Amino acid sequence: MREKAKNKKDRRKTAKAKTKLWGGRFAARTAKTVETFTESISFDKRLWKYDIEGSMAHARMLGRQGIIPERDSRAIIRGLERIAGRIASGEFVFREELEDIHMNIESALIEDIGPAGGKLHTARSRNDQIALDLRLYLRDETKEVIGLIREFHAALLEAAEKRMGDVMPGYTHMQRAQPVLLSHHLLAYAAMLERDVERFCEALKRTNTMPLGACALAGTGLPVDRAYVARLLGFEGVTANSMDSVSDRDFVIEFLSNASVLMMHISRLSEEIVLWSTAEFDFIELPDAFATGSSMMPQKKNPDVAELARGKTGRVYGNLMGMLTIMKGLPLTYNRDLQEDKPLLFDTVDTVKSVLRVFTEMLPVIRFKTERLKAASGGFSTATDLAEYLVKKGMPFREAHGVVGRLVLYAAGGGKTLEALGLEEFRRFSPLFDSAVFDLLSPEKSVSVKKSLGSTAPAMVKRQLRQAKKRPRTCRRNS
Repeated sequence: MREKAKNKKDRRKTAKAKTKLWGGRFAARTAKTVETFTESISFDKRLWKYDIEGSMAHARMLGRQGIIPERDSRAIIRGLERIAGRIASGEFVFREELEDIHMNIESALIEDIGPAGGKLHTARSRNDQIALDLRLYLRDETKEVIGLIREFHAALLEAAEKRMGDVMPGYTHMQRAQPVLLSHHLLAYAAMLERDVERFCEALKRTNTMPLGACALAGTGLPVDRAYVARLLGFEGVTANSMDSVSDRDFVIEFLSNASVLMMHISRLSEEIVLWSTAEFDFIELPDAFATGSSMMPQKKNPDVAELARGKTGRVYGNLMGMLTIMKGLPLTYNRDLQEDKPLLFDTVDTVKSVLRVFTEMLPVIRFKTERLKAASGGFSTATDLAEYLVKKGMPFREAHGVVGRLVLYAAGGGKTLEALGLEEFRRFSPLFDSAVFDLLSPEKSVSVKKSLGSTAPAMVKRQLRQAKKRPRTCRRNS
């Protein structure tokens, strides 16, 4: 008899597990293959904190508005708090047959507090619920990404400040062009990161808008107070159109786009780290802690961190293209295609954060070979300074360009650098050259004579550094 009772109880539990919260319209159970194909709990369970936070605010509003009894509102909130504790402790079991994070939490709530739990979903849909969860999640993650960019930015500023007097060759077309300060080069990446922060801050304003209350697509006839929920959740306002509210993923696309630009900047630096660490360039020495070896060639020291960041950039680009492709053909309003937004977003968030963290650790311990950098800055890299020298003597720039070009051709043909030429050799090409020309030929002199705002002159680089240090640490309106 006990065995029969146990089997009967087990069958009831199984039937309960198979019953969908939306199952009233259906006479047959969902096929197991369909449950597996359509589930999202395997990845959207990371939204649990935001789903519960949004549900608590919704429950408070329902009770405050008299849509459900206050006692039920309080019971729902207490039940959600218990569920949050179980999830945080790892004892909560997520069930695939319940599809997603929303249904897993709501089912657990009903099991915990009984029929009152079924009142939580009054005046909302999973459509506006997931839009809310994503905005809450992305609001937090965007702020964290901004903070990580700021940390990397600070590491760049510190590296630039330490190497203020060091010169290196600047390049165009990957050919040596003109000497620049190493600090100036590093501050170029700092300027990129400052624009990245601006972009994420601007996107944060558009993310921080509350969609709950749009329901499935048309709103509700119940007297909800969307503004109250927005205040509880820290949103700056509510979305304007209920149809757009549930189908909009512009804020996700904007994050992915901003992340792609950020990763492009880091990939450019990665490429330079890879090149600079080669024996051919020999500009830097990577620390052992941020390099790997070869399983076959004992002498190898590989710049794997930079290479992986360069490769992960393509991955982030792919996530952006995937999201744009998902959205490009969707009619209003919600379509299940939008379930695919979360793997792309989550992967991008994780990738960007990991790259920023490792680069912030790696940059301060890269050893720059300053003597090698200085030696590589010589040769013909001061040719533009010679042309400007002739301009100061009254020669038109185009004529001066031609004179110095012929001078370089002559020196290169004789296997000499500009610094190795004598005054008489200079004067063969223009009588305007005098002994003062020799003061222009060193890389240090080349950077020191620059006068334009934002140039590589030490005074200008120090000014850039001071200004960069004054940049706000947080977004002005969304700190």
